Amino acid sequence: MEQTQIVTRAREIDLVTTDRVHCLELSLGEDVEKRHVVSQLGIKIGRTAPAEIVLADSEISRSHCMVVLKDDDVLVSDLGSTNGTFIDGERVSGVTVLPVGSVLQVGNRTFKHEWRTRAELEQSDDFDRELHRAANYVKALLPAPSREGPIRAEWMYHPSTKLGGDAFGYGPLRDDLFVCYLVDVAGHGAGAAMHAVAIMNQLRQRSLPNTDMASPELVLSTLNELFQMDDHAALYFTIWYGVYDARTRRLDYASGGHHPAYVVPPDRSVAMPLRTRNVVIGAMPAMEFRQASVQIPHGASFYLFSDGVFEIIDKDGTQWAIEDFIELVLQPPVEGLTEPHRLFNAVRAQAQTSTLDDDFSLVVVHFD
Repeated sequence: MEQTQIVTRAREIDLVTTDRVHCLELSLGEDVEKRHVVSQLGIKIGRTAPAEIVLADSEISRSHCMVVLKDDDVLVSDLGSTNGTFIDGERVSGVTVLPVGSVLQVGNRTFKHEWRTRAELEQSDDFDRELHRAANYVKALLPAPSREGPIRAEWMYHPSTKLGGDAFGYGPLRDDLFVCYLVDVAGHGAGAAMHAVAIMNQLRQRSLPNTDMASPELVLSTLNELFQMDDHAALYFTIWYGVYDARTRRLDYASGGHHPAYVVPPDRSVAMPLRTRNVVIGAMPAMEFRQASVQIPHGASFYLFSDGVFEIIDKDGTQWAIEDFIELVLQPPVEGLTEPHRLFNAVRAQAQTSTLDDDFSLVVVHFD
């Protein structure tokens, strides 16, 4: 009787036990924000050090829970936390096994227990480094803050862990004209970021083909033809684009699918929305875009931002609208902080978690 013998080598098998490690994967929506390897030494989760995983969440106790590896099982024990520790929705009492694929909830944050090969970990680390480089590249293209002269501009750009498609710019256009714009590409990841960079590079050159860059409606029309989603991997974007004439104090502007920018007088009594009802850029060819104009009062400030600034869930579990953010805008300045930094701190303090779900992009321009 003939026998067939199959010989394998352990190093070539990716599924052997010794090549796998237990991981806690901190989730942000559908994406992994951070991955932690569980060992026999254990991992303490809490709100402050010396916890190994520190989460700035008011629902999490200083020393909340402990996760350890024993006999190839991941075990969870609550450390007397105020709000409890949960596995798949069930509150932990005593030492409890966290099965592979189960979800550990600590405060408002969730971890999934995954069993990963070392090759997967290395690949994930490489991808995280690439996303970090992409975020740094986008930031390197942004204009420097301008803190002197009759027109001063400051900004805050804080990309989420998912890497989105925000980009903005401002600066002299010609003579007494000053241009300011913000682009928000739909979606997240490297594709959205690359698309945002391509758009921003066109605008930074101040020379779209056959287009008067001082005309917001023409700029949007040209961008719409250049970046049709059928030719760009189904990606589309919103934009706000404005041109300020220092001689007349008139601001011409147009928005394509973007929420309003706001002008705020020195007394902060009101925030005036600036928006034109045009379609998003790239959705349909040969669209007509409209612009509008407004007079800028002396000493007024101008706020331009992405939706990641106000689309948060606060600590009460309420989904914010843009009006909630405008309430923060109208509050007084804080000594020692730039206006964008003040608002970033205020939004992050209100958000349910310290990590925002989307890119935070905010430009504030002051007009003497």
